Amino acid sequence: MCDNIKLITKVKSGELTMCKQCNMYQLTYNNLYFEFNNKEFNSFKSYLFNIELEYWEHKYACPKIQRKIPIPSLQKNLYLVFNRQEINELKTLVSSNKKDEFLDFQDIDYKLIIN
Repeated sequence: MCDNIKLITKVKSGELTMCKQCNMYQLTYNNLYFEFNNKEFNSFKSYLFNIELEYWEHKYACPKIQRKIPIPSLQKNLYLVFNRQEINELKTLVSSNKKDEFLDFQDIDYKLIIN
């Protein structure tokens, strides 16, 4: 495990970090974890920004399917599926270098109980 990790970006559902020792990006999003070298990270970033969201949402127009946008993996029978909001969060993670932003009230997942 890397000891010299720098936080690059963070959103409600995940974060992007980089290990300064091994120069690997570590992307955690919900229950997914990715490790990328620089070339792989740029390729993933490019893929995210070139997804035709309207096409996939139209192709799987069934209201029972909540996540309609697939991202293929190297394993031919494994696809990661996302909805539009999740894709936009991933885009925010891979494109922003701002980690000191304030949270929006919608980003706070906490039930406030006043005694």
